[in-house]
Amino acid sequence: MTRTRRIAGLTMAVLSVVAADACHKAPAPQPAPVQPPAPGPNADSIRRAQDEAARRAAEEAARRRAADSAAAAARNAAAAGSVRETLTAAVHFDYDQSDLRADDRAILDAKIPILQANPTVKIRVAGHTDERGSDEYNLALGQRRAATVKRYLVDHGIADARIETISYGEERPIAQGSDESAYAQNRRAEFEITAGAQTLKAP
Repeated sequence: MTRTRRIAGLTMAVLSVVAADACHKAPAPQPAPVQPPAPGPNADSIRRAQDEAARRAAEEAARRRAADSAAAAARNAAAAGSVRETLTAAVHFDYDQSDLRADDRAILDAKIPILQANPTVKIRVAGHTDERGSDEYNLALGQRRAATVKRYLVDHGIADARIETISYGEERPIAQGSDESAYAQNRRAEFEITAGAQTLKAP
């Protein structure tokens, strides 16, 4: 075999291998079809969406304001109720006494900052007794009890003109009965707000 034939045979073999290899390769992927762009929103639909979003935001803000206002009103009402309860809490006395006990002073001390924070508030202190003793004696004892309470408040900075006193003696018991339990409840000084109750605020 001549050299030329060998080269030709070799070339044919290489071409056969290349052709066979090309047959085994996967076909080239086809490009994906191009989707036309989705139509964009027009100016009217954008404006409507914006208006709807603004309306919902305004409604939500109004709901929040209403809820906040209701919560504040509830807190104020609770605070006013607590202030009123403190201001009208009664004090009690030992038998035939008009001196203040330690627990009475604590009750009166809680009233002082409320009265200071509410300068338009006026109160009436009513003195009461149990049923023992004459009517005249008990009226005088009730007056001494009311006067003792007033003096304590005035001594702690509350204006004299803001505190009125009265005595009911034994005429208005809050507990019925002729035993020490009933007597102890009836020996008292009660408090009534006579002016400024509508604007009560916590100190």
